Amino acid sequence: MKRRIIITGGHHNSALVVAEELKKQGDEVIWFGHMFTNWGDKNPGAEHKEITEAGFKFIEIKAGKVHRTYHPFKLARLPLGFIQAFFYLLKFKPNLILSFGGYLAVPVVVCGWLLRIPSMTHEQTVVYGLANQVISRLAKKVFVSWETSLSHFPSEKVILSGLPLRPEIFTQEKGKFEFRNKLPTIYITGGKQGSHWLNQAVEEVLIDLLQDYNLIHQCGESTVYDDLSRLRKKKADLLTRLKRRYLVQPYFGLKEIGSLFASSDLVISRSGAHVVYEMAALGKPVIFVPLPWSYQDEQTKNAQILVDSGLAQILPQNRLSGNNLLRLIRNTMKNLNQYEKSAPKTRLLVKLEATKIIVDQIDVYLQKKKNQ
Repeated sequence: MKRRIIITGGHHNSALVVAEELKKQGDEVIWFGHMFTNWGDKNPGAEHKEITEAGFKFIEIKAGKVHRTYHPFKLARLPLGFIQAFFYLLKFKPNLILSFGGYLAVPVVVCGWLLRIPSMTHEQTVVYGLANQVISRLAKKVFVSWETSLSHFPSEKVILSGLPLRPEIFTQEKGKFEFRNKLPTIYITGGKQGSHWLNQAVEEVLIDLLQDYNLIHQCGESTVYDDLSRLRKKKADLLTRLKRRYLVQPYFGLKEIGSLFASSDLVISRSGAHVVYEMAALGKPVIFVPLPWSYQDEQTKNAQILVDSGLAQILPQNRLSGNNLLRLIRNTMKNLNQYEKSAPKTRLLVKLEATKIIVDQIDVYLQKKKNQ
């Protein structure tokens, strides 16, 4: 009999890797997630696009969060998320809920617990998020990415799995992102929704950057700030030789990401769990601009792991400006060889078998439950 598994949570990249593996072995996977990335957006977010393009059934849950939320209509979503989760869990009757953190996962796991549906969860960050403080108490197993996170959870249920990595990051299509010059290439990304603050800093010094570097810029497509339209207009006004050095897109798909990383000499990014783990696995020099209001300042702590290993630098957002970013980029590029020497040591921090560890634990648990 085919098993049905609900996957939910805020970190869809690693969740999608596990979903694909479960699908390969014959399980039915249904996704509970966000339709939109930001409040007020009109364009579906990267999560919805990538999950539906992969062929998974997608159910929108309009959950609300507590941390740093003051808007009354956002807070009103708290009960709505629980009502929706309860309804859809009753409808689909899954064998297991697999959570990847984030506030959306809380009503799903809590309602699952009330309905006696078991759950497992994965903590991507160095610290444990507010959502997983709740979820881990109800989950049968807690998977963690970093060894330092083991002490945050009960020893009888915590497992050091590592973070499931998209296999596409290791796959390079030759010539995909090559420019018609010998300049170094920098990849700038603010995550799946982009970063307005990072986009602004790049815009301030765009012409200066393009004098010395090729830029691949993933800026998101938020309709709140409309950075994409503004940056495309700025590109259109550039001199032809500079225009050819600047590639700006809302996001890059799985088929492009491996070539993109391979073509980049330096990455500039927020320091969410996935990009930190991927940079460690690839040994790619990186400048991190941590999201300052992340819970427990988790993005700074994520980034610090690669700073300590010698692969990364941190530019705090309160010091982020076009000139400061330009100055740090130039200094980093002058000393790029020193950062690249840290790559072998940094790769030792990564577990490449994370997906197998998680899927094996699911198989063992559900088989044991079936035999009881």
